[in-house]
Amino acid sequence: MTAVLDRPPVVPRLHRARTRWAWGLGALAVVIWSLAGAGAFAGDVVNPAGTGQFGRFASAALSPALDGAFLRVLADSVLVTVAYAALGAALAVLLGAAGAVAVARTTWGRRRLGWTLSRGALAVPRGLHEAVWGLLLVNLLGLDPWVGVLAIGVPYGAVTAKVFADLLDEVPRSGYSALLAAGASRTTAALYGLLPPASGGLLSYSFYRLECAVRSAVVLGLIGAGGLGYQLLLSFSSLRWEQVWSCVYALALLCLLADVGGRAVRRRVAAPRSSGDRLRRDPALTTAVLGSLAGVVWSWWYLAISPATLVSDRTGEQLRYVLAAAWPPDVDGPLLSAVAAAAVDTVQMSVIAIAVATVGAVLLAGVAARPARASAGRRLAGTVVRLALLLLRAVPPPVWALVLLFVLLPGVLPGALALGVYTLGVLGRLAAEATEELDPRPRAALTAMGAGPVGGWLYGVLPAATGPVLAFALYRWEVAIRDTVLVGLLGAGGLGALLASRVAAFDWGAVTTVLVALVLLTAAVDLVSARARSALR
Repeated sequence: MTAVLDRPPVVPRLHRARTRWAWGLGALAVVIWSLAGAGAFAGDVVNPAGTGQFGRFASAALSPALDGAFLRVLADSVLVTVAYAALGAALAVLLGAAGAVAVARTTWGRRRLGWTLSRGALAVPRGLHEAVWGLLLVNLLGLDPWVGVLAIGVPYGAVTAKVFADLLDEVPRSGYSALLAAGASRTTAALYGLLPPASGGLLSYSFYRLECAVRSAVVLGLIGAGGLGYQLLLSFSSLRWEQVWSCVYALALLCLLADVGGRAVRRRVAAPRSSGDRLRRDPALTTAVLGSLAGVVWSWWYLAISPATLVSDRTGEQLRYVLAAAWPPDVDGPLLSAVAAAAVDTVQMSVIAIAVATVGAVLLAGVAARPARASAGRRLAGTVVRLALLLLRAVPPPVWALVLLFVLLPGVLPGALALGVYTLGVLGRLAAEATEELDPRPRAALTAMGAGPVGGWLYGVLPAATGPVLAFALYRWEVAIRDTVLVGLLGAGGLGALLASRVAAFDWGAVTTVLVALVLLTAAVDLVSARARSALR
């Protein structure tokens, strides 16, 4: 009897390879189209007159402002930023916890229509950047502290609800099924049968949201909410470069503390998964949770938050006026043409940003990663690169756009590169962490055979790291399409610039049209990104 060995299917492999090549060539074509649309090949893009000012800005990095008066102002700005971040993250977690039960697949069971509609309802708050929420809320509430809190809490709450719901759907359902069999409702069963076993993941993600809220609080300061972002913009506008660098260093330190604290909490949460009791008894986690709750109470007091503002007659009257003026949307031909052109600029800006960030992340990931065994020089180089990446992601994209305008002419390209620099700080960190998790044996084998550090990285690390890095890049593209609004608000083009001009003119019908275009464009990018990630698997 002859044994027949199973052979791997050739056609699916060939089809998968062709699909990946098609996506790769398509991505290259889109990058070239985006660069051409941004004017990178159309002539002069450099501003020679700004090189002197850029030199003065760069040299001030070695002599930041350290006088007592400014340091007191800076300390107050840091406290305002922390207070906004704490309250915004707390609101996001509350909204996410309430919304998770409502949008979890487990709660709806086989009623797919209700589940789909509930998930779709989260698309609007998720699709609008927190800066857009801040811009809209300023017109409703004025310069009230609620603007910063709600601008962070509402969109983050929608994102948190989706993530929390996914975590609830992934936990074991034995307790949930037992409660249903005992006659409990689906909501009650989810609260008592799913939340306890998912508590570790929920807590970990809550602290991650707090990290993100710190950066968002800085961004909101740029549109007048106060804090470090506002002080940074004031110093930049007055050309006080020493003060600018003091703000930048304070931002980097604040983000470093948030990153280190959040990572420490997530590691402690991941450690006790074998025993549910250990999670509750972990003193470090208990201290972190109680400290966060105390921070929320302090933030409420420090910002002098008043719930009466949300239900005041002025707020209600302004809300009714805006809603009445915003509906129906403006569908005039000239506006739709402007929206279409701005949408193209937005896509091109995001594509250039992701391309720049991806190339930079690939080049820096090997150095930024923490190898198990390395020389002192290698560890020092890695520390320097990681600090540089931290600085890149600590400074908001609008500030990088202002810096690049020293040496580049105004247009889409400076905004795209500014967003790329910021995204490199985030993607570089993710790529370094992905590199750390790879199997070290292929590189070790190449090194043992005489390969140098560069050769070992090119042939032992890069092929395995390409898939995870590209997947992270596609995820960041979804975020970048929202972040284009930030640089657009400063006039870099795209839907953000169009939105800012329509809000400034109180043209609420046009504002609705632009917002709808933003949500639809975000949904389209999410779909394309998901298909591309599927092709990479």
